[in-house]
Order: sequence, then structure tokens, then C-alpha cells
Amino acid sequence: MAKNSLAAINDFLQPKRFALVGISRDAKKFSRNVYKELSAKGFDIYPVNPNMDDIDGVKCYHDISELPPNVNRIVFMTPKSQTLATVETAINAGISHLWIQQGAETKEAVDLATQKGAKLVYGTCILMHSEPDGVHKFHGFLAKLFGAFPKN
Repeated sequence: MAKNSLAAINDFLQPKRFALVGISRDAKKFSRNVYKELSAKGFDIYPVNPNMDDIDGVKCYHDISELPPNVNRIVFMTPKSQTLATVETAINAGISHLWIQQGAETKEAVDLATQKGAKLVYGTCILMHSEPDGVHKFHGFLAKLFGAFPKN
């Protein structure tokens, strides 16, 4: 599994529009924090959870197949047991850019995305790369200090 490049990360984030698959019903979970923080920073996020109709009045899509055609990027915050299947669904739906959030990645999902030619970012936190502040900015500083931050 190859390392992420800063160019791939910036390419993913550039349009500031993506689906977030695996958003939790529990407002205290990390995926909801990601949704809230990035929405506040102007990102256009399309939440996907089969068990929710909306999040604070914003439509929640039940399936990747329901996403509008202008959404060609997905962040996966799924349990590892669901990541491979949801990555496969996204690829089959023609989604070209995939970000498998740190903690959700599996070797099988990364291998499938790579084999299918998807533009892939994985194993890193999206909050560390999307206009970070607070603790996420500090995590980025530490990653740079210890040589773990992606390079071009």
C-alpha cells in the first residue's frame, strides 16, 4: 500500500464537496464531529446512512446510489467490516475519488480501490488536512516533525 501524496489529498479536498459514508446517528461520535467541523468551514457534505433521513434538517442519503451526479468524492467512516463493500459500491457507481478515513481502512478495500484505478487517500484523518485548527493542526505539526506528513 503506497503512501498518500499531498497532491492527492489536495486534489480530493479542492472542490470542497463530498459524501460522508458511515456518518453516525449518535451526535457524539467522531463522524458527526467531522461533519460539523467541515460544514462550518464551508465544505458541502452529503451524509450517507441507511438509518437516517436527515441531520439537523440536512438530507441524509440512504445509499451511495442516491447521491447527486455532481458528487464524485466519498469519505468512508464506516466500520472496517463494512468498508470493502461500500468501497466496491462507490467504485461501481463511478465515484472516482475515495478517502478511507484513518481507522476505517482495510487492506482489501485499499487493494480494490487501487486495482480499479480510483484516486485514493487512506489511513489519515481528513481533519488534519482540511483547514486544520486546534488539535488537528497540532497533529499535523507532529506528523511533519516526525516525517509522517504526506509529501508530493
